[in-house]
Amino acid sequence: MTERLVDVMDGSGNVLHTYPITLGESGNADDAEYLAKALQAAANGHLVPDAQLGTLTSRMHTGRGGQMAPYGDDLQGNSETRQGLEQAVRERAYLLWENEGRPEGRAEEFWHRALEQHLRERAYVLWQQEGSPEGRQDEYWRRLVDFQAQ
Repeated sequence: MTERLVDVMDGSGNVLHTYPITLGESGNADDAEYLAKALQAAANGHLVPDAQLGTLTSRMHTGRGGQMAPYGDDLQGNSETRQGLEQAVRERAYLLWENEGRPEGRAEEFWHRALEQHLRERAYVLWQQEGSPEGRQDEYWRRLVDFQAQ
């Protein structure tokens, strides 16, 4: 199985999410199959309201050169709202579930794994944005865990 990154964009060309897409064993998959699966993941993950699904497009992800920076973080500020956090976790949980072969009866496990991964990544980005203050990493983690618990 080959994993490829695919960007899903809104009608204005803004990247909403980059999905890691894995296709079957054949190894003969073309880009169109990856692009279609990313759009399907966006629909299943409720990336946008159903009425806007037709406006989404996808493209193969291109790596960025230069200094590392939080990719698209300015577009993911919605994870600071309850609804945005739940949507981001739902999308990630779906991808984790799909990547592990869609096992039955383990939805809660995938939800919790996705939540922890999302909160850890978000805490790290916030810590970096504030200049990576030494000895304060846990403060950002606790802040996000407290937010999620509200």
